[in-house]
Amino acid sequence: MWLGLRRPHYGKNRGFGVATESAIFNFQSLLTVILLLICTCAYIRSLAPSLLDRNKTGLLGIFWKCARIGERKSPYVAVCCIVMAFSILFIQ
Repeated sequence: MWLGLRRPHYGKNRGFGVATESAIFNFQSLLTVILLLICTCAYIRSLAPSLLDRNKTGLLGIFWKCARIGERKSPYVAVCCIVMAFSILFIQ
């Protein structure tokens, strides 16, 4: 009986294995998702500022805040993106 604890994984041995971690539980994947969110929001705000500026508070305000971080800290965000790309490509 499947209780949601294990998911079928077909590897070399064609048996059942433990499911891989999601981005929430893997710290490096979580950082990658946050960096992508910051870069995407800053890019969208550069194309259409009114799209993000009308939602400065509430749940959608997170995207406005990510865009502000991407604009104001862009050299640091760029360095983090380069380091993360190097890490993903050559270390993993």
